[in-house]
Amino acid sequence: MTTERASRRAVLAAGATALAATAGCVDAFAGSDGNDDVVLDPPENHDRRTDLDIPYPTYGDRIPETSVPAPLHDREVSTREFVGDRHVMMTFIYTSCRTVCPGLTASLRQVQADAVERDYSDEMAFLPTTFDPEQDTPEQLRAYGEDLGVNHDAGNWYFLRPETPESAKSVVEETFGVAFESGEGGHGEMEATMFQHASLVLLVNKDGFVERAYNGGPPGASEAREDARAVVEGW
Repeated sequence: MTTERASRRAVLAAGATALAATAGCVDAFAGSDGNDDVVLDPPENHDRRTDLDIPYPTYGDRIPETSVPAPLHDREVSTREFVGDRHVMMTFIYTSCRTVCPGLTASLRQVQADAVERDYSDEMAFLPTTFDPEQDTPEQLRAYGEDLGVNHDAGNWYFLRPETPESAKSVVEETFGVAFESGEGGHGEMEATMFQHASLVLLVNKDGFVERAYNGGPPGASEAREDARAVVEGW
């Protein structure tokens, strides 16, 4: 937990203690389950999932740490380098996907647009990560982002690209628990490799803890925007 946030919590906790003498109060920075690491309340069905062996980081978990090249920025980016500085949204895609991946990317892009409109761009970082580095060249990633309306000038969007299929497997599947495998597409000249894969969008707060893990498809645009706003405003 950052020193600044700890100090803010101490002040708020003191105020909450005084108010609690006359009314029931909760920590303004904690979910209703009393978890001081998160802002949002637990998602629906959270209690029923606590005993499941979920492969990906979920509500209240710390985001895993790994460093991945961000070719459009000509450097490596750590998945935890924004801790103490920005909230993060992250997803895992490949650009030739014509099913769920555009929606996963759009979830981040819609929040990015909202952040620009509402002036909280400096509070967010977006980390879409490809698991198909052979086809997703830097040029392809840039074009894919432009086709989907990504604002590359906002300074908060980082396409992450593991250097090899093996490192993609390590980062995406082993570190973040998002399973994928190549399908029947093959590597023909006119046909891109297709993948079967799980879908996941993570909303992570400035302390590096998961506020939301949207799985089974992209979240609704309004849901992602409202959750991101709530984390920013509740911080």
